[in-house]
Amino acid sequence: MPMSQNRTTPLRVDAFPEDFLWGSATSSYQIEGAWNLDGKGESNWDKFCRTPGRIAEGHTGDVACDHYHRWRDDLDLMRDLGMKAYRFSISWPRVLPQGTGSVNAKGLDFYERLVDGCLERGIEPCPTLFHWDLPQALEEKGGWRERDTGKAMGRLAEVMAVRLGDRVRKWMTINEGPCITENGYRTGVFAPGLTESEQVVRQCRHTVLLAHGHASRALRDVMGRDKVEVGFVHNPWPQIPAMPTVEDVEKARANYCRLAAWWLDPLYFGAYPEAEWESLGKDVPVVLPGEMELIGDRPDFLGLNLYFGERVSVLEEKAWRREDAMKTDFGWVVEPDIMYYIPKFTHERWNPGKLYITENGCAWEAGGLDDQLRVSYYREHLHALAQACAEGVPVRGYFAWSLLDNFEWAQGYTRRFGLVHVDFDSQVRTPKASANWYARTARENRIWDAGQGIALA
Repeated sequence: MPMSQNRTTPLRVDAFPEDFLWGSATSSYQIEGAWNLDGKGESNWDKFCRTPGRIAEGHTGDVACDHYHRWRDDLDLMRDLGMKAYRFSISWPRVLPQGTGSVNAKGLDFYERLVDGCLERGIEPCPTLFHWDLPQALEEKGGWRERDTGKAMGRLAEVMAVRLGDRVRKWMTINEGPCITENGYRTGVFAPGLTESEQVVRQCRHTVLLAHGHASRALRDVMGRDKVEVGFVHNPWPQIPAMPTVEDVEKARANYCRLAAWWLDPLYFGAYPEAEWESLGKDVPVVLPGEMELIGDRPDFLGLNLYFGERVSVLEEKAWRREDAMKTDFGWVVEPDIMYYIPKFTHERWNPGKLYITENGCAWEAGGLDDQLRVSYYREHLHALAQACAEGVPVRGYFAWSLLDNFEWAQGYTRRFGLVHVDFDSQVRTPKASANWYARTARENRIWDAGQGIALA
């Protein structure tokens, strides 16, 4: 069945609010390369990629997209594609090779050039302080198991704010806490590749939230609360109703809020969810006096990274993934309604004030440069998002993942998310059909040619 026929919200809305921010997103380890140049320290991902069997085909991020040297061309691409914002991340070991202490001037200079290059091209720089590449020096001291890592991130935030605070207003602290803790310390499929106990994993979650708190305080202390917007980026587990009935919607909302509460309740309510805390018994994290107050200093906005979803019905005990849904090369089911329901549920439960879709995209080789499946994916998801905006959900912008095909973590270079194709041998960039479609949508602030394109079944 065509994807549009399975929707539970209207497809008619195609315009976005005035001043809606259109951009694309990347992360440092996935695109920069230059892993050991100009004083950069080793990261946990540098080490992880050198462990046999960890990464598909033995790939590494040593070169990646060589963005460290080709950033000017990449910013020119963004400008030519009409993007008004660039969400990138700071390589912590490029700025602070040991995680704290002495600053690497050449690393800091790189991000200053990048920010100035964005501004010269009319692109708003929106840096994320941490997108998974932890200095290996900190990992060897315990990484996210130790609360000192959270304090060290406050130092990183201070260094970046002092250098760039006069030019950058929107800052994001942490990207996807669950991927850091669950994939890195529970299942071990991401760096540092550990399989820890439940209590240690919960302690890691707490440290990640502490790092957000320390970074937020540093940014606000350096820049002033009225001159900075600090955001937290979360990848929730989307639950959407099987049918648009009151009962299914309420069950989906309850499921979603329960699954997201451990990460979002501390930010907005200053406490962990009581029922989940009590269910853990001895596995609760150690929380010191004053830490929840630090974490609970509300972010100015919340970023949501949304890719796939599960259906929920009062007729079924458990959530499920539709067998008839289109699946990406990752096997992720395509459910555009996540872009309607998840911002809506989040707004209703936590009232974060401002929301951004900080990542949304798909890994597909199909079509090559003429990637019509990706065009349809973006079109359908943006229709759902436009509907949420039309109903008053305060979504202020959208960042497509990703600008470039890049190093896709444990999958190496075997999965492609980019609007722009990258030949990893020659480093030649070629915009795909999706890039040109997205560029026109961004320029017009309206979903372009909404009735066209192939159906996703």
